[in-house]
Amino acid sequence: MTCIAAIKTGKSIWIGGDSAGVAGYSIVTRSDKKVYVKADPSGNNFGFGFTSSFRMGQLIQYHLHIPTIPKNIDLHEYMATDFIESIRSCLKEGGFTQIENNQESGGTFIVGVKGRLFTIDSDFQVGEDLPDYAACGCGGSIALGSFFTTDKLKPKPKPQDRVVLALQAAAEFSAGVRGPFNIMQVT
Repeated sequence: MTCIAAIKTGKSIWIGGDSAGVAGYSIVTRSDKKVYVKADPSGNNFGFGFTSSFRMGQLIQYHLHIPTIPKNIDLHEYMATDFIESIRSCLKEGGFTQIENNQESGGTFIVGVKGRLFTIDSDFQVGEDLPDYAACGCGGSIALGSFFTTDKLKPKPKPQDRVVLALQAAAEFSAGVRGPFNIMQVT
């Protein structure tokens, strides 16, 4: 369960997550955060927001070695190749991936880097949506509705306020989303 909500504004990303830990009909508020920043060896900051499993998020936060972004490659291509191979290795070494019917799977998370947002699905596909925002988790579609609505307002609210509103909407209408919310800017 969860809600991760992110928005891009030029060269920066605002990403936020809730604090719910859900197992079946049980829910607990967790102190460990679902959003964090890691850098590659060249100092490029990657903002992460995860759903699916706290174990997956911990492996990415503490065990992942992010490969340097080559200068001569498109960022989406890098994400779909070098970055995903590093994620797959990290999760496999940590005992998190599963193989069923010869298909490897992991979990779902959002990555913001170099002013762009990517959604990584459980089959390791890399999605980059056209809107300037993304969300995932059980409250993801509610957050997307909030982003859509606040995108139409004049004047448009600040990006960090839009992330808060998206998370508040998800907490209001999804049993698997709970505050407090953790929000950070990735530059």
